Amino acid sequence: MNLTILTPKTPKMERSVSKVFLPGTAGSFEVLKGHAPLISSLTGGSVRWENESDGSRESFEISSGFVEVKDNVITVTAEQ
Repeated sequence: MNLTILTPKTPKMERSVSKVFLPGTAGSFEVLKGHAPLISSLTGGSVRWENESDGSRESFEISSGFVEVKDNVITVTAEQ
């Protein structure tokens, strides 16, 4: 899967990931390969993911935003 994080203050970040954990406004949720298409609002918290290449984990703090999931592409547009 491809994860892209876009914010007004930081350069575009792209990663090849096996899973992503997101702080949804209705509760945290996980996205895995083959996830159904969705658009969701995000609240402040940590966007966390597991890198596909080596299984290492990374995270990125946001204050709010939105996520779109479609065809194994996850795009987070957020404020930091």
